[in-house]
Amino acid sequence: MQKDLLGQDMFLIGPPGPLRRSIAMQYLELTKREVEYLALSRDTTETDLKQRREIRSGTAFYIDQCAVRAATQGRVLVLEGLEKAERNVLPVLNNLLENREMQLEDGRFLMSAERYDKLLQEHTKEELDSWKIVRVSEDFRVIALGIPVPKYKGNPLDPPLRSRFQARDIYYLPFKDQLEMLYTAGPNIGAERVSQLLSLATTLCSQESSGLGLPDFPVDNLPSALQVLNVFPTLSSQQLVQRLYPYKSILGKEGCTAVENVLSVRPKIKPILPDITMFLYFFMSLTLQVHSGTNEPRLLSSSPFFICTPSQSQLIAEMMQSHMVKDICLIGAKGCGKSAIAREFAEILGYSIEPVMLYQDMTARDLLQQRFTLPNGDTAWRPSPLVTAAMEGKLLLLDGIHRVNLGTLAVLSRLLHDRELDLYDGTRLLRWDRYQVLKEELQLTDQQLQERSIFSIHPSFRVLALAEPPVVGTSGSNSKGQQWLGPELLTMFLYHTVTPMSKAEEMELVEGLAPNVSKEAVEQLLQLTHSLRSTRDPTAQSLASSLSTRQLLRICRRLSQYPEERIAHAVNKACLSRFLPSLARASLQKSLDNSSIENKPDSSDDSNNYRCMVKDGVLTIGGVSAPVYSPDMKLKVPDVLFYDNPQHMKVMEDMLKDFLLGEHLLLVGNQGVGKNKIVDRFLHLLNRPREYLQLHRDTTVQTLTLQPSVRDGIIIYEDSPLVKAVKMGHILVIDEADKAPTNVTCILKTLVESGEMILADGRRIVSESTKRPNIIFMHPDFRMVVLANRPGFPFLGNDFFGALGDIFSCHAVDNPKPQAELAMLKQYGPDVPESTLQRLVAAFGELRSMADQGTISYPYSTREVVNIVKHLQKFPEEGLANVVRNVFDFDSYNKDTREVLIEALHKHGIPIGAKPGSVQLAKE
Repeated sequence: MQKDLLGQDMFLIGPPGPLRRSIAMQYLELTKREVEYLALSRDTTETDLKQRREIRSGTAFYIDQCAVRAATQGRVLVLEGLEKAERNVLPVLNNLLENREMQLEDGRFLMSAERYDKLLQEHTKEELDSWKIVRVSEDFRVIALGIPVPKYKGNPLDPPLRSRFQARDIYYLPFKDQLEMLYTAGPNIGAERVSQLLSLATTLCSQESSGLGLPDFPVDNLPSALQVLNVFPTLSSQQLVQRLYPYKSILGKEGCTAVENVLSVRPKIKPILPDITMFLYFFMSLTLQVHSGTNEPRLLSSSPFFICTPSQSQLIAEMMQSHMVKDICLIGAKGCGKSAIAREFAEILGYSIEPVMLYQDMTARDLLQQRFTLPNGDTAWRPSPLVTAAMEGKLLLLDGIHRVNLGTLAVLSRLLHDRELDLYDGTRLLRWDRYQVLKEELQLTDQQLQERSIFSIHPSFRVLALAEPPVVGTSGSNSKGQQWLGPELLTMFLYHTVTPMSKAEEMELVEGLAPNVSKEAVEQLLQLTHSLRSTRDPTAQSLASSLSTRQLLRICRRLSQYPEERIAHAVNKACLSRFLPSLARASLQKSLDNSSIENKPDSSDDSNNYRCMVKDGVLTIGGVSAPVYSPDMKLKVPDVLFYDNPQHMKVMEDMLKDFLLGEHLLLVGNQGVGKNKIVDRFLHLLNRPREYLQLHRDTTVQTLTLQPSVRDGIIIYEDSPLVKAVKMGHILVIDEADKAPTNVTCILKTLVESGEMILADGRRIVSESTKRPNIIFMHPDFRMVVLANRPGFPFLGNDFFGALGDIFSCHAVDNPKPQAELAMLKQYGPDVPESTLQRLVAAFGELRSMADQGTISYPYSTREVVNIVKHLQKFPEEGLANVVRNVFDFDSYNKDTREVLIEALHKHGIPIGAKPGSVQLAKE
């Protein structure tokens, strides 16, 4: 109030949490001042502060944004999160803060009240208007809210900006005041327990704790946690602390010990939560506004796709407790069932889910509102799924919160804490109860409020975020932000961790979802997986991540359909063992032996059984048959020159098995081993039309789904191959998937998993047919086949398999074995002497094994041999030594590699690069 009377701008600084904002808003409420609020993010630009250009009926004009509106109307401008804004964006405000002056884009000039009033004594208002001078109200103030950098992450304040503010440290409430507040939040809880919890929180926020590298305890969440404790007094304090401060997930061993020393009481035994059915009846009677009004809540899991194990029903019961008071974040490893639990949770409470897949370069606009052009060329704003979910009272599923930049996520903090949101086009979303009060006070109808762009957030709206656990012991600066869970995010949610299932639970799950699989096979498979998960060896743990629960279910569904298959084959396929480093491969082999899974290599005698034929509209590859498709568009069915060979036939038989089980396929292999040829041949035999999409470094989420083009001066979006394939039921072949950033390709997850995806133009792909507008129904025949090079050097791609491998059925494609390769080369070069072909096959075989051992870096492939043979077929008189140079001249400048190559080729009688020194005379 003192600063307000002095006419100075204020900066409230302090630890993360909603306290600073609520103090500022409380002051403005008491003084009955109007407010303009802007949450700054790393995407905030000058136009968000000053003026934004819009187009109406072919004419561009400017619309004032928050800073200009606040200055001219005499409101208070609240800027939250100054440390989030990119450097050099906020100096736009310097002159407005200092002299109350600002030059606007549309030619107007904002001038301070005193100077304007002086001019008004000498000139008329009309003259000043004609000079485009606008008076800044004397009531205009700025209140900035920020957290101290360097203690927290963010950009430090620019000195010229900092000097224009008066600062005040808003630390947590004093212990005594906080205690009184907490007593009112939990009147049924013993005073001792409340003060214990508060002293724990205070200790974890102290200087000593942050010296140990412990993140601040989210003190602001204590009242909501005590509300839960008030209703469920049997809950142990230990469990409650885990939800507020999931230290076991974020801290290393030393950190956990430090926190447990602070807790200093030995962890109490967890009380067994009541059976979920009882719990739910109690829960429904307890809080009625929880479930969304749209669907009927279910009391017990009756979903055929969800088996409720004891640990999961306990987790869902705990989530319900948190759901009463706050939004939830679910932390769990890849493929452990987070999405399935979230779906079940939503169904029990009768929620419709709104899934939003988050990715790394997502902007604040992608989260809230997007610009688009109307058919007549006007600019307009389209609300994002997040905003519609808030208004319709859905459960918003933020999938992959660990991937998004913290500077973008900051725009959601007011929505998560206060249930309020200001959008770019001036729309305001208010909390349900505040909206009702406003309606009564102003005597307005919903219709009239909506005309003024004021909407209410549905009381049932909740957010459920899904995240992978932070990488323990990494600091944010050097590790690509692996440690995403910092003090700021801790204040936004209550956290629940999906604990790994016990072997018995996983057994129950697998038998429930893949009922016909042999018990012995499941036993062996689970023994192997749990032995890999429980070791301390990092190599084995990385193998275990390939055998997630999701992948185990896929293996078991396949074994129940094809019981004659070997388990070792399925495990090798899931881990892509062909491309593992030798150490990891040996470790896998050892684990297979320990789990008594026999892993004999495929015998080459059965290579002649792999025939493929199409007879009476049925395709048979090896022992598997499938009906041939009758497409609408014959044009798009690939037709490619392909010479059958047993090894590729075997891969195709494998692919057909997975294809018939409804899986999406991922083919991984070195360059030039025939991945594209196999896929094209496979689709040709099945008579399936394909759409083709090639990825690269600059692929973005938008270009994956839409291709913008301008027609008659209007930007229109044409469907990308992905959308066409979804609509028509074609097969989408995604090539070079490892070349696109994994944060872009990760949006394929929702499409594969739940058959849902939101396009850049606001339309949505869904898997169930509905009559809603802007919906694309996914054709039941749609499938994805993804091709990628193997991870690791010398391939320069991203680790697509590591990031997304477990949502596809994976197939390793290798060069054909010598005999098969020879037979194939004969078909490419019928006139080339067989001795030459044999020498080539032998030489390349040796070079490949050298590449596997790491002697040479480049893995020579079948493509290279085929090109040599094609050349010899066309120009038979040219010498072999000359032709093989077409492949090996790439290495002619690397001395060490060249010597290794020359030696290997000479050994097989290919006289390349012979010099007088390499002639070795026989002894007499």
